[in-house]
Amino acid sequence: MSNQGMSYEILVSIIMPIYNTSAFLSEAFQSIIEQTWKTSLEVSLFCDACTDDSLELCYQWKQKFIDNDIKVVIGKNPTNNCGGVGYSKNQAIQQSHGKYLCFLDSDDIMMPARIQMQLELAENDHLLLVGSQYIRTPECSTKRYTLWSNSLTDDQLYCQIYTSFGPTIINPTWFCSRKVIENAGPFLERVKGFPEDLEFFYRHLLRGGRLVKINQPLLIYRYHICGASFSVHEDTIWNLRLKQLEANVLSKWEYFTIWNAGKQGRKFFRTLSEENKHKVKALCDVDSKKINKGFYKCEVVGSDGKKMTIPIVHFKAAKPPFVICVKINLTNGEFEENLKSLNLIEGNDYFHFS
Repeated sequence: MSNQGMSYEILVSIIMPIYNTSAFLSEAFQSIIEQTWKTSLEVSLFCDACTDDSLELCYQWKQKFIDNDIKVVIGKNPTNNCGGVGYSKNQAIQQSHGKYLCFLDSDDIMMPARIQMQLELAENDHLLLVGSQYIRTPECSTKRYTLWSNSLTDDQLYCQIYTSFGPTIINPTWFCSRKVIENAGPFLERVKGFPEDLEFFYRHLLRGGRLVKINQPLLIYRYHICGASFSVHEDTIWNLRLKQLEANVLSKWEYFTIWNAGKQGRKFFRTLSEENKHKVKALCDVDSKKINKGFYKCEVVGSDGKKMTIPIVHFKAAKPPFVICVKINLTNGEFEENLKSLNLIEGNDYFHFS
């Protein structure tokens, strides 16, 4: 994914894939110009079969970038068929020249100190993926997601990677050396609606990549109905997360308990591999109606030809380790207090899959 013969005259390239976001582009471009760090800076714009005036806006802003000592590369999809987010990112990276890459969605806005602060960290570790906190706009949109991602601890960046929220460092805040891309490989878009950022994130970790998050907002992250995340299929994300959890965690456990005897816990059990189904000792819950049933009789047939039956117990009677299928920050703190009362260690005694 690197340009051959590169001498790194450009230190940082801003990677911006663009698809029909002309309504937001000017604010994104202005935030680039207002960066406190502009030494050897390049912006790499790639328009993916846009049908609005996004490409025209790129050319209109080109001279403004040049006037501010920012080099510009503009590319476009040669066909009328949209290649997708992963394709656009790959093209923007391939046509860029920087030693370091700063990812910016075309509908977001960078804080002035973003490049300067993230570059300082990335220069110390060429396999480090640097993120940051962010401000969500409109205010109060996706409150649970924003609270979760902004409040993760350093350890949770690694152990909460299996939740439905996606990468623990959100893609619009990514900053890294080009070596991160070379080490993990390009973004993939296997089918329409594929979570290319999550798949890349897992690959980055699998190949020894590291994570860090700056605990102050360096991005205004826009929420709107045309955002790319709306095209991602829930089942595709579920299957990708489950595959990683089974390979990285469940393969090392002899047995475990599923925390949630409701819909999510039962779905999790049904979608496990045959081997991991037999490792499940119980489902646990706080709901007396579920517990009083005594068992969950699954429609799944085991290797013995019989329907599998799993005990349902109170969480205090359950034996760790746990896979937790309870959504975070949805019970006014009740679930979190119950979990805390067991004095368990996250990443060892339990993992979230919610």
